[in-house]
Amino acid sequence: MADSQHPAMPAVGSIAWRDLTVPDAESVRSFYEQVVGWKSRPVDLGDYRDFEMLQPASGECTAGICHSRGTNADIPPQWLIYIIVADVAASASRCVELGGQILVAPRPLSGGTFCVIRDPAGAVCALFQA
Repeated sequence: MADSQHPAMPAVGSIAWRDLTVPDAESVRSFYEQVVGWKSRPVDLGDYRDFEMLQPASGECTAGICHSRGTNADIPPQWLIYIIVADVAASASRCVELGGQILVAPRPLSGGTFCVIRDPAGAVCALFQA
């Protein structure tokens, strides 16, 4: 999620990132390059590559397209927004108390902690704490 290409972490309550995790990131990357005009930059993960998707004019990184492998295996195949929270564990607990579900339990990610939740209406998002 965050690396040298991404700006400083936004304030609590902000949407900090968006990505798509799918079984075949290569073909989906190509789809979005052709449909919306994004360029891509590979992110080497050893035996495979995920992709940072870049705005065509500025080259600014705008999203990620990732393979559903390894630590990403449990992430649903949909565009996922990452919302900044003060405390991922507390937010995850409150989610369950209010009728939501935890799809991916809190765990480390890019120097912080994240989880994936489903709200009572069925919508899915990630929560991230720097």
